[in-house]
Amino acid sequence: MTSTAVVYGVSELSTTNYAVACEARAGLTQTPKTLSPWLFYDEVGSDLFEQITTVPEYYLTRTERALFEAHSATIFSEMGVIASEPSEAKQPVELRNGLTVVELGAGTATKTGVLLRALALRQPKVVYQPIDVSVSALDQAKILETQIAGVSVRPYVANYVSDEYQIERTRRTRVLALYIGSSIGNFAPDEACSILRRLSAQLKPGDGLLLGTDLAPGPHKPVEELCAAYDDAQGVTAAFNLNVLVRLNRELGANFVAAKFEHVAVWNPGKSRIEMHLRSLAPQTVTIPENAAGPSIAIHFRAGETIHTENSYKFTENRVAELLSSSGFHPSATFTDGQGLFALTLARVL
Repeated sequence: MTSTAVVYGVSELSTTNYAVACEARAGLTQTPKTLSPWLFYDEVGSDLFEQITTVPEYYLTRTERALFEAHSATIFSEMGVIASEPSEAKQPVELRNGLTVVELGAGTATKTGVLLRALALRQPKVVYQPIDVSVSALDQAKILETQIAGVSVRPYVANYVSDEYQIERTRRTRVLALYIGSSIGNFAPDEACSILRRLSAQLKPGDGLLLGTDLAPGPHKPVEELCAAYDDAQGVTAAFNLNVLVRLNRELGANFVAAKFEHVAVWNPGKSRIEMHLRSLAPQTVTIPENAAGPSIAIHFRAGETIHTENSYKFTENRVAELLSSSGFHPSATFTDGQGLFALTLARVL
């Protein structure tokens, strides 16, 4: 099967540097200093994140993948897709309620392949629309066409947080939207609700959302284990965090010296979130030259001052239900692992 061309949304390549410049200017001139986590995902950052998912401390990916493998049949049954008999698995028949799969923040979609393989056994053609800001990641996601018979990948480049995007719905199918990997945890509660409301506004009654959320610390999940997932012994997460400075140097001509900053990951119990920061190791001044977003700026750092680069909120099952209900979704099934590390929640549009 030939690959489908990438579709560009508002975040076309010609506007990417301008968006980076605007974000850097806004975030680094405020107090406290911040950078949005979408800046992580240039080509190098996307590759580093894939490496993070394989380190021993990062339980999220392998736990969510195991939940996909254990519960995909139930998820698709809940969405009205009838499982084929074992003897029919290699020759699925047309079904009345097929699914089109859409994914926000898809990245390379490596893990999503588990769900797409299971769905391809139940319907002969599967349209999969990954939406992501990273062109290089979507190029890798397109490989799924060659790995899973019957799957057509239709990549869409957009920042789903700030850009308009269009969900592709094939004829006589429902849509199952995936928002997995606990990506929703990168956003403050009001932002998370806004993202899900924008999604639900494009869906129809009977469509669904599969939401992956990392669960808050509990009896079988100590805070130390949680923090280690964001500060692995190999230093991959540290490299991922520091790469954002390398990106600003490359794309904006800034003069950050990455060695003068260190990666920090801390648990904020009051807000139930892991916070990632880049901490300045000494007093220093960094310059970003004049660009389309504005004149040259000098950014001063005190020793110990940080740039807040990412939050990762952790959820209870009740909090997930509240978020979904306030965003236009009705939770219908929840799947968790035996240790209470991670949850998948299937929700429907009524």
